[in-house]
Amino acid sequence: MSLLAHPPLLPFEHGGEHAWIQPQLDTLCATFATTAAQRDRQGGHAAHERELIRASGLLNLSTPTALGGHGANWQTVYRTVRQLAEADSALAHLFAFHHLQVATVLIFGRPEQQARLLSDTAARRLFWGNALNPSDRRATAQPTPGGYLVNGPKIYCSGSVGSDRMTVSAWHEATQSFLIGVVATDAPGVHVVADWDAFGQRQTDSGTVTFEQVFIADDDVLIHPGEAATPWVTLRSQLAQHVLGSLYAGLAAGALRAGLDFSRELARPWSASGVSRAVDDPYTQLRYAELWLQVKAASAVSDAAAAAIDAAFAQGPSLDAATRGDVAIAVAEAKVLSHRAAMEVTSRFFELTGARSTATGRGLDRFWRNARVHTLHDPVDYKLRDIGRYVLEGRHPEPTAYS
Repeated sequence: MSLLAHPPLLPFEHGGEHAWIQPQLDTLCATFATTAAQRDRQGGHAAHERELIRASGLLNLSTPTALGGHGANWQTVYRTVRQLAEADSALAHLFAFHHLQVATVLIFGRPEQQARLLSDTAARRLFWGNALNPSDRRATAQPTPGGYLVNGPKIYCSGSVGSDRMTVSAWHEATQSFLIGVVATDAPGVHVVADWDAFGQRQTDSGTVTFEQVFIADDDVLIHPGEAATPWVTLRSQLAQHVLGSLYAGLAAGALRAGLDFSRELARPWSASGVSRAVDDPYTQLRYAELWLQVKAASAVSDAAAAAIDAAFAQGPSLDAATRGDVAIAVAEAKVLSHRAAMEVTSRFFELTGARSTATGRGLDRFWRNARVHTLHDPVDYKLRDIGRYVLEGRHPEPTAYS
């Protein structure tokens, strides 16, 4: 039995009308796992693997059936992200951010915009990227007849390299608010720079995008500067946050599976253990039980948060603040537990596999590096603060781009 030959650590079956998903997902995961360590060392743009995702049909998972997609719920999408992250969290990141941009159109867009943009996405299997980083205000929007001109850079634009379409935010000084719109990645004045060089998540295509006099027509503006935020509009941040939690949970599961495989097949028992196989060592059994419980808890709470998102999403623009607040707490809980599981499991499993598992060629350190980089996205302490306020006083988090 070879490493990574096992099925997902916490398997789930896509049944009924979505039964087709599982064989496509299994094929992608097996393919990505085979080359994950090598591609992690190389970094750069995974063009071939992105085309495999495109060909699988999974890019159309979250697009409504009325617009040519598969109409899967968010529980299905997030579970798919989690399973992909077991095999390769960078590619799972790209896949998840594509669906986040689809959700952005569904939440922010008018019906005619949704029909035009997402029907085209489904028919052509377009890959969406992100230039909507809310912490970077350097790209600005200036009104011009028929729309806006956008100028300036955006950093941490996940999925931008190799994308077909991007959502973009640009700061509007007069209203002290963002314009949010859609651009074609190959539009005049859009320059995507592949300058992402972190030590983890190395193939997320999270480069810099610079805009030079880029025209965004009114028809492609999803949120105009100064528009009032509603609970429905602010639900988008919760979908974004749960992308992160799902990736962390998948990383934890992938690291645990790699550790289990190594311990079953290659690890040697410690001389004082009195056993002939590493898996018979009671201390090894105890420690794996502890890691397993962390992964299982993170996955279960992740599913619960996705279910809360589905319930809120079904309400559409009538979503109320209390329900939105409940979603924010569920997503915060999932993110904290998944963050902890990812950081703990990706480090601790080495103590159970021994020095041989640290060989550079095995690439098992990628799980920790990926988790360490991605868990720095926004401080988990603020999620704990929000949860503490809710537990103590029943207060929901104030809606922001991160809460």
